[in-house]
Amino acid sequence: MPSTRRQAIAAAVALGAACATGLARADSYPSKPITLVVAYPAGGDTDALARLFAEKLSARVGQPVVIDNRPGASGLIGSAYVSKAPPDGYTLLLAPSTFSIAQLVLKTGGASGYDVLNGFTPIVQTGSLPLFLVASGASGMASVKDLVAAAKAGKPLTYASPGSGSPMHILGEMFNRAAGVNLAHVPYKGVAPAVNDVLGGHVPATFITLGPVAPYFANGKMLPLAVASRERSALAPKVPTLQELGYKDVEVSAWNGLWGPRNLPPEIVKTLNAHFNEILKMPDIVSRMAVLGTTPVGGSADVLGKINAADFELFGKVIKELGIQAD
Repeated sequence: MPSTRRQAIAAAVALGAACATGLARADSYPSKPITLVVAYPAGGDTDALARLFAEKLSARVGQPVVIDNRPGASGLIGSAYVSKAPPDGYTLLLAPSTFSIAQLVLKTGGASGYDVLNGFTPIVQTGSLPLFLVASGASGMASVKDLVAAAKAGKPLTYASPGSGSPMHILGEMFNRAAGVNLAHVPYKGVAPAVNDVLGGHVPATFITLGPVAPYFANGKMLPLAVASRERSALAPKVPTLQELGYKDVEVSAWNGLWGPRNLPPEIVKTLNAHFNEILKMPDIVSRMAVLGTTPVGGSADVLGKINAADFELFGKVIKELGIQAD
């Protein structure tokens, strides 16, 4: 047999073996526990969602899914950790939309940061969340009108957010501009500590997602003043929008999504995306997400990639216009 023919046959055999090996790896994923990183403390809405998803994903893939809370720097620490992980599908990140914009405010990059647009592999958008302006029951403010009047009368007022560079922080500064007031920003390391201080009356108001605060509406410990979406939220239909109240340009929403490190193999992305699209349709997940103030989304990985890029561009402009900085 001519040497060129033998070489061609050998090359074909080698290619077939390589393809078979790759398929075997894809088919066997996952073959060990998966770590799902949450870049915030336990007890917040992102953490609660992660634990719901971990239970369902574990049941579907037959492997443990372990939650790893890595809070700090408005999610920067946990996100950077995942960006440096091997792209093998065993270290994932469930992140809120603070992921897209925190670096723009904290002005942190390099070795301790991450590339918002190119440093991760999008897998699936898990949910969307309206943002609310909520007052402490101890504040004596039952409406946005009360809040603005108090601020304009010279009363020093503050608002809490889950961290500098969060959508809630951006929303607070947009509201300040639209209302002509100067509520001072008080950032926290996540939703849970921010809510606790508003409950305790240490901070009179917060811009926040619905889930962590809704349980306190019935007893008056917290009062929903407005929602920052274009239309009223089906999750709280009696709460007026800021636009209804005359603040036409104040509209901010939030989302959460699942990410892997950069260069995550397409087969693994496809596998995880398919699992999550099924998980997000489960009736118990839909109802539990509603309690957490979240509407399931799902769809292709591209959906998450596009919304991340859009937020990065949009909020980058807002941050520059308003001169928003970390507090």
